[in-house]
Parts: sequence; C-alpha cells; structure tokens
Amino acid sequence: GKGLLNAVLFTKGFQAWDVCLALRDAGLLAKQTHGNIIRFAPPLIISEKELREAIAIIGAVFAKY
Repeated sequence: GKGLLNAVLFTKGFQAWDVCLALRDAGLLAKQTHGNIIRFAPPLIISEKELREAIAIIGAVFAKY
C-alpha cells in the first residue's frame, strides 16, 4: 500500500532500538531496521494536529541523543 513511509539514519553509533523504545515511551510507535535506521509509517489520513504532535515527540526524543 501507499503511505508516508520515511526513515531516519543514525550515523553516530546510536542503536535505533533504544531510540524506538524512547519514542514508544513518549507515545509514538516506530520501527527500527538494520540497527541504525528508524522507519516511520503514518497513515495517509493523518491529521495536521497528529502530525505536529508526532514531530514534537520526535524532536524531544532525538534531542536526548
């Protein structure tokens, strides 16, 4: 299916799994792959409010790394 699939590649030795757990604890689910990549797959029907909330969570969690 089609969607808004996107990924973030970590190059400084961060383990994607640890970041995914932190995202989960903050209220956002994401999938790690290949050890250093996090995949995001929001639905096509995501609202602007939901997208902004997700971006805020991602920013807050990534700031810790």
